[in-house]
Amino acid sequence: MNIKVLRGNPTPEELAAALAVVRARAAAQAALPPRAPAPRDSW
Repeated sequence: MNIKVLRGNPTPEELAAALAVVRARAAAQAALPPRAPAPRDSW
């Protein structure tokens, strides 16, 4: 995963906080059970 700062000058602490949020969100998404496919509409 590559993250690029396009504007501003974040401190190492700010970058660490942002990365922690991104990692936590990715981990939460990965922990969800797989969704069943939507039923096919026979229309």
